[in-house]
Amino acid sequence: MSPVPSEPAAASPPASPVETDAELAARLRLAVMRLARVLRSQAGDDVTASQLSVLSTLERRGDATLGELSGIERVKPPTMTRVVASLEELGLVSRTPDPVDRRVARVAITAAGRALLQRSRTRKDAYLAARLRALDAGDRATLAGAADALERLLLEGA
Repeated sequence: MSPVPSEPAAASPPASPVETDAELAARLRLAVMRLARVLRSQAGDDVTASQLSVLSTLERRGDATLGELSGIERVKPPTMTRVVASLEELGLVSRTPDPVDRRVARVAITAAGRALLQRSRTRKDAYLAARLRALDAGDRATLAGAADALERLLLEGA
């Protein structure tokens, strides 16, 4: 007797089950934190993440007082004083008296600070580009869409 044809197999469950918003948030948080840590390790130039952040803030926003920088960077004033002092020692920022209130100093990024930021960004971008090249076109397209979504998410949260 010939074998009886079997019924078609039931649809198998999706490869990855639908996640809740909380589960997706946890995965994204962890992936973003790990990626940020890896990229920080590519910075070079023996500067800390805090120093790079202050340089980026000064480049983006222009000169600022220590108090303004403390607020923007969400650190206590004594911490900002130490960070800026170390950047000044390295020649990456300069301090000048505020034209209105001579008791207050304004901090500005120097040409050397801008050059250091550019080198750091170039290294990080090169590292990430090399990693992206190892992915197939579909994964790269998925990441491009995810980057768009993350940028919108950040704009909505601003």
